[in-house]
Amino acid sequence: MWKNNRLLKFCGRIMSIVILMSFLNYPVLGEQLTVQALNSYESEIKRYSDYEVDTLIEELTEAALEAIEQAAAEAAKALALSMLEREAAAIREATLQQAEAIRWRLEAELQLKAVKEAKRAGIKNAIIAGAACLLGGLVIGISGTIYFGGR
Repeated sequence: MWKNNRLLKFCGRIMSIVILMSFLNYPVLGEQLTVQALNSYESEIKRYSDYEVDTLIEELTEAALEAIEQAAAEAAKALALSMLEREAAAIREATLQQAEAIRWRLEAELQLKAVKEAKRAGIKNAIIAGAACLLGGLVIGISGTIYFGGR
């Protein structure tokens, strides 16, 4: 893959140059010096005893452990909050789906009610039409019989 792609070769060269330059020890523009300037009075340099060094190491260790415990507590809080947010989102989604289901059920009930009313109205209209036809037939039949004289 490196052989066929010139861009990847170029990036590889840049990365290797950057890695090699990181081993050099020279100040970069804008970087503060990490080494203290030497005092002109070397006799004033304080020498620490083994006890003081051990005490300092213990204090640093305790501070680091406290920082680790604090970070772990914060991570646990963040995890709990993210779980609560996910659960709240799931509850909101379930509520929306339930509201949608209720809406569809009510709409189906209204359509069923409309179908039943249409069926009743159709039956009622059929009975009225049948009665009107029967009555019309009787009227025409009786009047025709009377008019033509029963022949």
